[in-house]
Amino acid sequence: MKLTVLWRALLPGLVLGLQSLAWAEAPTPVDPCAEAGIGTRPVLSARLDNDLFGGSNQDRGYTNGFQLTLKSGNLDDFANQDCLPLIARGINRYLEWLQPKGFDKKNVVLGLGQSLYTPSARTPVGVQLRDRPYAALLLASIGYNARSGDTLQSSLLRVGMVGPSAQGEAVQNNWHRVFGIDPWQGWDTQLRDEPVLQVVHERVRRWQPERAGSWEWDANAHWGGSLGNLMTAANTGLEVRLGRRLPDDFGSDPLRPGGENTAPVHRAPLPDSWAWHVFASIDVRAVAHNLTLDGNTWKPSHSVDKRVLVSDFGRGVALAHGPWKIAFAHYNRSREFAGQEELPVFGSFTISRGL
Repeated sequence: MKLTVLWRALLPGLVLGLQSLAWAEAPTPVDPCAEAGIGTRPVLSARLDNDLFGGSNQDRGYTNGFQLTLKSGNLDDFANQDCLPLIARGINRYLEWLQPKGFDKKNVVLGLGQSLYTPSARTPVGVQLRDRPYAALLLASIGYNARSGDTLQSSLLRVGMVGPSAQGEAVQNNWHRVFGIDPWQGWDTQLRDEPVLQVVHERVRRWQPERAGSWEWDANAHWGGSLGNLMTAANTGLEVRLGRRLPDDFGSDPLRPGGENTAPVHRAPLPDSWAWHVFASIDVRAVAHNLTLDGNTWKPSHSVDKRVLVSDFGRGVALAHGPWKIAFAHYNRSREFAGQEELPVFGSFTISRGL
C-alpha cells in the first residue's frame, strides 16, 4: 500500500482515537477524580495554522500546520494513573524526569500534529539555494503543566519524524487541488527522513488586577528554552488579555507550551455562560539550532544561514460558551534567515470542547 493511501486511511482514525481514548472507563455516577477534589474534565482541541489566514497572499515559510490536543482534567499527582488519559498511562511512569515537582494543580497535555515549510517559489523543481528547504514534520507530544497560585511550569517532550514519511507533499498538494491552486514542484528536494526530538521547558508568571466592573485584564510573562535536534533555543515574552470572564489560566497564545488555555485551573467556566477576550503577545528567542533551516543532522541536505534572534508578534480573539471555545490569532514573524525577502505572516484557528 502506498504511504499516501495509508496516511489518508489512518488520519481520520487518529482524530477519532484521541477522543475515544480520552477517558479509560465509561462515565459513572461517582467520578473518582472529582471526589479527590480535582473536578475538571478533559478538553479536546483542534488547531489549524495557515499562511492563507495571514491575509498577505502568502504561500511560503511556515505554510501550514495541524494539531490535535487532548488536555486532561486537573490532577492531584502525576502518578495518579486513574485520572490520566488512557494513552498517557503507558509512558507516564518513564517520564518522571520531565514532570515538575511540587505545586498545587497539575495536568497532562497530549498532542499530535503536522507542520509544513516551503520556499517562496512554487514552480522550480531543483534546490533554491537562496531560500529555505522544503520540510515536513510529523510530531507527537506529551506535556506536563504544574501550577501554584499565579505561577506555572510547563515541560514538554516532542518526538517524531522530518522528511518524506511525514507526508507533507501529499497533504499540501491535495489541498491545493481542492481549491484549484497549482501544486508545488520542489518537494523532491525536501529534508530527508530523520527522527526528531525536542524537550521544552517554560515558566509563566501571571498578574491580574482587581476586576473593573464586568471587564478584566491580565498579563502573563514567560521565559524558558528548548533542547534537541528539532530546535535548540532560549525565549522570553509577554501576553496581555482583556475581556469579560477571562479564563483562569496563563494565556491564549497557541504557539506556546502551557498556552492556548491548557494550564490547570482553580475554577471551571460557568455553565452556559458567554465569555470573550482579546489578546496580544510577543515572544523573542535566541536560536542555536533550527532543523527546518539548518538541514538534516546526519545526512547531506539543503540549508540556509539562519538568524539567531527571531520574534513573533501575535494578536487574537477568543469566544467561549459552555464547553465550546473558538479562537483566532494572527502572527507576524521577523525574518528567520539571511536573504529572506518578505516577513512571514500566518494565522491560527482553534476549536475546543470539554468532554
